[in-house]
Order: sequence, then C-alpha cells, then structure tokens
Amino acid sequence: MTSAPNSSRRPWLSRIARRHGMTLLTVACLVAYAAFVEWQWGWGRLLAQWQKVGLWTTMGALVLLTATYFVRTQRIYDYFPKQTAGHFLKLFRLTQVHNLLNIMLPFRAGETSFPLLMRSQFSVPIPRATAALLVMRLLDLHALCAAAGIGLVIGASGRPLAWLLWALFLVSPLAFFAAKGPIFRRLKGSLSGKLERLMEEVEAGIPADGGRFARAWFFTVVNWGVKVLVLAWVLGLLGVAPLAATFGGALGGELSSVLPVHAPGGVGTYPAGITAGALAFGADKARAAVSAMAEAAINAHLMIVASACVGTALSVMLSWFSNEPR
Repeated sequence: MTSAPNSSRRPWLSRIARRHGMTLLTVACLVAYAAFVEWQWGWGRLLAQWQKVGLWTTMGALVLLTATYFVRTQRIYDYFPKQTAGHFLKLFRLTQVHNLLNIMLPFRAGETSFPLLMRSQFSVPIPRATAALLVMRLLDLHALCAAAGIGLVIGASGRPLAWLLWALFLVSPLAFFAAKGPIFRRLKGSLSGKLERLMEEVEAGIPADGGRFARAWFFTVVNWGVKVLVLAWVLGLLGVAPLAATFGGALGGELSSVLPVHAPGGVGTYPAGITAGALAFGADKARAAVSAMAEAAINAHLMIVASACVGTALSVMLSWFSNEPR
C-alpha cells in the first residue's frame, strides 16, 4: 500500500516556487528583458547615449526626480496630519518602500502595501488608507494628463483658447470636490450597520475641508509636473522630437505605470508606453526613428528605476541620522 503524499516531502523547487513565486517571476522578467535588449541593441550602445547627455545633466535630472519623492511624502504627511505629525522621515521611508514595490511587482500588486503599511506604522484603518490611496491615484491620473496637455497646447502653437481649456482642466478637481458632501450623505442614508461604518471610514480617507484637498491637489500637480517635465527634457536630449512628442512619451511611460497592468519593474511596458505616447504626439514613424526612440525610452526607464533606488537608499540613510522613533 502506498502512503498518501505528504506536503513536507514535496520537491524543494516546488516549495520555493509557492513561497517566492512573485519574486521568481520578477527576476525571470528582468533577466529575459536584459537578454532581449542586449540582443536587439546592446547595452553598451544604449548606455553610451548618456555620454552625449553629460554627467552633470544626468545628475541634475536624477536629483529632480528624487526630489519628487519628498513632494509625495509631503502630500501624505498633510493628508494624515494627526497620525503622521513629527514622523516625516518615517513616512518618507514608507512611501519609498511602497514606490519600490509598485515598480517591481506586476499587476499593481505593490499598491496593496500602502494601506497595510499605513495601518502598521501609523494606525490608520485600512478602509481609510485605501480610500485616500484611491483619491490620490485619481489626482495622479488627472495631473499626468494636465502635464502632458502642455505638449498638446504647444502642438496647437500655444493658442489662447488651448491654454484656457488646459487651465480649466487643471483646476477641475477643485470643482468636483464640492460634490463630495451630498454624495456621501445620500449613500450613508441608504446604508446601515457595518456598511455605514465602512462608508464613514471611506469618507474619512478624503480630505474633510477644501483647503486640505487643495493642498493635496497642489502637491500632486507639482510632483507630476516636475516628473513629466524632467522626463520630456531627458527624452529630448536623447533624440526624441518634436517637443510635443517628448511630452507624449513622458505621459505614455507614466500612464503605463499607473494603469492596472504593467510588467515587473515596468520592463517592456514602460518603454513601450513612452514610444506609443511619443508616436501619438507626432514623432517620426519611420522604422529607424522608432528604433532610436525605443533606445531613448529604455534609457529614460533606467533613469526612473535609478531614481527610485536612490530615493530608497536615501530614506534608509536619513533614518540612521533621525531621532524619530522607528
């Protein structure tokens, strides 16, 4: 008689796959991507482009991109003032962990870390943190479109009507905020018990007053405005043209990172987003031009990953010299 299979006797490879499946998938994607880039273009050829950009220009772009992580932290610091007061560096470390997980994990799996980290580090209830994350992601999407809209306005020769429409779109979240109160009053009036308490937590995840919401909107615009401008600048230095296409490329890359599906580390999907966005905003569609644009997109993606790594390392270093409790 054969004994029933024992889970403890399963092959070690199977156990590793179950426990570390997401990590293995990420590593496999990174290795396959690196091999494909080497086969298609060659890493030496790609990295040589940074010599044309220049060391100080590259460092300046990295500093600006890293600075946006402090702006993101300030947005959350202001969003939850009671829970995070006096713990800015601790919150900066949390946002960097969340950002790095977002980049490295596929299918937006890294987003789930934010409410969990906010609960464990600052005792913010998960529904409240999740609602805040949803609002911030909607503001992110709006700010991204507004930043890329600059490219459309430039493409329209900067006509006054185009600038007016862009300005109205830029401030539109402030108008929508006024509808928050009536919507939640109606929803809570039709619910009871646990559902009503859950809705109260969700409402608590949205700024209660217009001033705090306006600041969240302002920090969002500054964050994505700087990031898109820097990416557009770098893409221009790497040979992407015309100017409107650099904004389109920056928008395409960032949209690929905030939409529900993206590859681990953004490998493939981020450069593809940059290329698609640049083509949509008027870049040359000739085969040679698209290939050169793909090279620039890969390099821009490398800069984004590098800035995330620099930000994470900086958050760890600052925590060593901080008097804030961990």
